[in-house]
Amino acid sequence: RKAQHPAFKAKRFCKAHAKAIRKVILGLLCIAYVCYFAAACWLNFQRALALVVMTAVVVFFTCWSLFQKHCGAKVLQLLTPCWKCFRKSWPWLKWLLCVVLLGGLITWLVLDTGRNPKQLISLAGLCFLVLVLFACSKHHGAVSWRAVVWGLGLEFLLGLFILRTTPGIQAFQWLGDQVQVFLSYTTAGSSFVFGNTLIEEIFAFQALPIIVFFSCVMSILYYLGVMQWLILKISWVLQVSMGTTATETLSVAGNIFVGQTESPLLIRPYLADMTNSEIHAVMTGGFSTIAGSVMGAYISFGIDAALLIAASVMAAPCALAMSKLVYPEVEESKFKGKENIRLACGEERNILEAASNGAAASVGLVANIAANLIAFLAVLEFINAALRWFGEMVDIEGLSFQVICSYVLMPVAFLMGADWADSPLVAELLGIKIFLNEFVAYQQLATYKKNRLAGLEEWDGNRKQWISERAESITTFALCGFANFSSIGIMLGGLTSMVPQRKSDLASVVLRALFTGICVSMLNACLAGLLYVPTEVTDCVTFLSNTNFSSTSYTMYTCCKQLFASSVLEENGTLSFTGAWAGVEESVPCLIQCCGHYNHTTCAG
Repeated sequence: RKAQHPAFKAKRFCKAHAKAIRKVILGLLCIAYVCYFAAACWLNFQRALALVVMTAVVVFFTCWSLFQKHCGAKVLQLLTPCWKCFRKSWPWLKWLLCVVLLGGLITWLVLDTGRNPKQLISLAGLCFLVLVLFACSKHHGAVSWRAVVWGLGLEFLLGLFILRTTPGIQAFQWLGDQVQVFLSYTTAGSSFVFGNTLIEEIFAFQALPIIVFFSCVMSILYYLGVMQWLILKISWVLQVSMGTTATETLSVAGNIFVGQTESPLLIRPYLADMTNSEIHAVMTGGFSTIAGSVMGAYISFGIDAALLIAASVMAAPCALAMSKLVYPEVEESKFKGKENIRLACGEERNILEAASNGAAASVGLVANIAANLIAFLAVLEFINAALRWFGEMVDIEGLSFQVICSYVLMPVAFLMGADWADSPLVAELLGIKIFLNEFVAYQQLATYKKNRLAGLEEWDGNRKQWISERAESITTFALCGFANFSSIGIMLGGLTSMVPQRKSDLASVVLRALFTGICVSMLNACLAGLLYVPTEVTDCVTFLSNTNFSSTSYTMYTCCKQLFASSVLEENGTLSFTGAWAGVEESVPCLIQCCGHYNHTTCAG
C-alpha cells in the first residue's frame, strides 16, 4: 500500500488538473508543429507548399470555430438590423440578382462557345435532360425552383472552377495524383499476401485489394470524426443555398464519400419520419454517385483520378436539385428548419478496432464485386451469343448487346457532347453501365484509353479502337454513378433493413429515383462537355525530329497525322509539304518513319 501511495497521489493530481495538463500538452504539440512547419518552409518552400495549404485550411476553420463560439452571438446581434433590411429588400433584390446572373451567364456562353461551337451541343443536351425530368415530375406545380436553380448553379460553378480555372485544375490534379500515390501503398499488403506475380498479372489481386485498403482508411477517418465534419460542412452549404431539409442534404453530401447503403446510415434514426420526397432524394443521391472505395479501383484501371473526384463532387448538388424536380415536396417535413441533426457514429473503442472493422466490412463488398463481375460478364457473353444466333437467321452479322446500345443510345451520347464518330462507343459504355454495372463499363473505357495512349490506329478496319480525349472526359462523368438495374436490389435491401415499416414507400419511389440518378450522371457529362478545354497541341516538328520511333504514343499518332495532312504529292511525283512542315529538312525522314507505324495514302505513293 505504501508503494502504491505515490501513484495514487499522481493519479489524483492528474484528475484535479486534467484541463490544465491537456492545455499544456496541446501547447507543447503546437509549438513542436510550428517549429517543424518553419523548418520545412525554410529548407524548401516549394516542396512544403502542400503542407502550407493544409495548415492554412486547418488554422482557418479552427479560428472560425473559436470566433463562432466566443463572438458569434454578439456579431449576429450587431447584424440583426442589416438582416431585417435585407429581408425587406429581398423580394425585388432577388429578381435583380437573377437578371444580372442570367445576363452574365448568357454573355459568357456566347463568348465561350463562339470559339468552340461544339459546346452548344452539350448545352442543348443539358436543357433537354432537364425538360425530360420536368416532364416526368410527380407534382409539376409543387416544384421548388429555388432548389433546382441553385443545385444546377452550384454544379456549374464547381465545374467552372475544377475544369476551367488554373487553381481548380491544379488543385484537383494534385489531389488526383496524391490519391494515386496513396492507393499505390496497397501493393505493400497485397504483394505480401498474394505475391508480386499475382498482383501484376491477375485483375482480382490487382484492383480489389485497393477496396480493402480504402475501406480501412475511411473507417479510421469516421472514427476520428474527419468524415462527419467534412460532410456537415458540405451539407450546410447545400442546405442554406437550396432550402432542402437537413436529413436529405446530409445523406446526399455523404454519398460523395461513401456508397448508396452506407450514406443513409448517417441519418438512420430519422429515416422512419422522412417524407417520400426526402426518401427519393436519399435514393437519388445514392444512385448518382460512387463510393470512395470503388473509386480507388477505377483509378487503378487508369481512369483519370481528378475527373472521377470532380464528377462525384459535382453530382451532389445536381442530384439534390433533380430529385426535387422529379419528386417535389408536397408533405410537411418534420425536419424543415431543423439544423442540429446528429450524425450516427461508429461503436469502435479505439483506432485499431476502427481499422480492423473497416477492412473486415470490405470483404463482403469485394466478394460482391467479384461475384457480380463473373456473373454479369458471363450473362453478357450469353446474351451476345444468343443475339448473334438470332441475327444470323436473317443474315445480320455481328449483332450484340453493345451494338444495340450503340444505336439506341447514340443520340444521347451525341447530345452529351461526344463527336458523332465516337458516339457509338460512348453509347455502348452507357448501355453497359445502365443495364449491367459501371465497373464493367469503366474497365472497357480504360481499355479504350490505353489504346489511345499507346498510339494505336484510330480505326482497325470498321472497328474503332479508341475515343477522343473529349469523349473520354464526357464518358468518365456519364459513368460515375451506381444508377443501374442491379443496384435496385442493393438500395431496397439496405434501406428496408433500416426501416422495414417503410418498405412499400421505398418500393414506390425506387424506379423514379433510378431514372433520376441516370439523368444526373448524363447532366454531369453534358456540363463536362460544355466546359471541356482541348489539350494544347504539341510542337510536332520538334517532337518528331527528336523522337526515335521505337514505340508509338498518342502524341506520335497525332503528329504523324498532322504530317500526313501536310504532305502533298505533286503531278510529277515529287513530294512537298505545307504548313508547319514546309521547308523542314526532317520532313521526309519523319514521314518514312510515320509510314512504318501508320497507314496513309501518302505512304502508298
